[in-house]
Amino acid sequence: MKRAALAFILALTATAAQADTVVVTADRMVDVLAGRTVANPVVVVTDGRISAVGTADRMPALPGDARRVALPGLTLVPGLIDMHVHLGGTPLIGGYRRLEFTDQFNTVLGVPNVKATLEAGFTTVRSLGEEHHADVALRQAIDGGFIPGPRIVAATYAIGATGGHCDDNTNVPSMARTAPGVADGPEAVRHKVRELRKLGAQVIKVCATGGVFSRNTDPGAQQMTFEELKMAADEAHMLGMKIAAHAHGADGIRAAIRAGIDTIEHVSFIDAEGIKLAKEKGTWLGFDVYNTEYTLSEGAKNGVLEENIEKERRVGTLQRENFRKAVEGGAKHIFSTDAGIFPHGTNAKQFAVMVRFGMTPLQALQAATTNAAQALGREKDVGAIAVGRFGDLIAVAGDPLADVSLLESVPFVMKGGEVVKDARAP
Repeated sequence: MKRAALAFILALTATAAQADTVVVTADRMVDVLAGRTVANPVVVVTDGRISAVGTADRMPALPGDARRVALPGLTLVPGLIDMHVHLGGTPLIGGYRRLEFTDQFNTVLGVPNVKATLEAGFTTVRSLGEEHHADVALRQAIDGGFIPGPRIVAATYAIGATGGHCDDNTNVPSMARTAPGVADGPEAVRHKVRELRKLGAQVIKVCATGGVFSRNTDPGAQQMTFEELKMAADEAHMLGMKIAAHAHGADGIRAAIRAGIDTIEHVSFIDAEGIKLAKEKGTWLGFDVYNTEYTLSEGAKNGVLEENIEKERRVGTLQRENFRKAVEGGAKHIFSTDAGIFPHGTNAKQFAVMVRFGMTPLQALQAATTNAAQALGREKDVGAIAVGRFGDLIAVAGDPLADVSLLESVPFVMKGGEVVKDARAP
């Protein structure tokens, strides 16, 4: 027994000695959990996870063989989280122009898109709707080390009603096609949730109302019944998954909240009752308040139909006014951009818009870090620079709590203890 115990201790010692350790220092660090800035931080990452966090004058002895990354003049921030992206999407091909391209074109586009997203400082994303399970393929390629990209929480196809926002709608009967995510009635919804999970989904998305970029749907109109939404939420939760709802209209928003949906996306026409209900239920709200500017300025040139642009004009202003009301009302917020409607890698432009319409820079940053981690159910993994979480760190010049637009230009990105971008001037 003594020999076995000694061998075990020696094995542990050898493992510890072989552990990959990197020590990161900077001038400042944003502690999103405490809501403050820390001077002269020291962050130790061992085998991909943070093993110690301290300051230059309050740290234990560090391993002599640890790799050192010094970031003088920069501020450390947790790796950012975008809770609503479409990784195979591109805004450069809109409307009927999409018919010019083959089925798996979106999967190929996803490869540069995930690289751009990671290099912009987003080390985790939630993919909320992707054709041909492209987000699962991208996740597998990233996790296998074949391509660079963020951690992906994939939904695959979004679940919606026949003729609704998440269906394929056309005027030509001979070209009529039902989208793979369509499910009508609670039992069909139950089956679809199970099927998507079987095929790689880690989160479920439902389309509770019409949308801006679907043909012949009204963003404000509810398209899934309360019973269908509740079935989706109950089934997802039973299977250990979170669930998100695309919902612009006030009725659909309230129905989704009452059904137990975890996050509401877009949230454009939310009313006072919906804000109160979200606060009572602890539902997370994900307003995509940036992309209106891109769609109205670039959409027509990219082939977006006038029908869709007109809906964006109608939705955008009201959405931002309601975002301000929801912030003032104390509802819980996550950072959701709908990237793919605008170019991937420019996700951080939403921070300034969130601040312009009522948030403090700290609140906006927390929406993309600690709040997002909670909404994902991943508080032990991502969302803060804290012991036990992944070594996902970014660094910016200056203080993002004074100027949140600094997050639009990220010179340094680390994911899981590995430097994936270092664009500092030599």
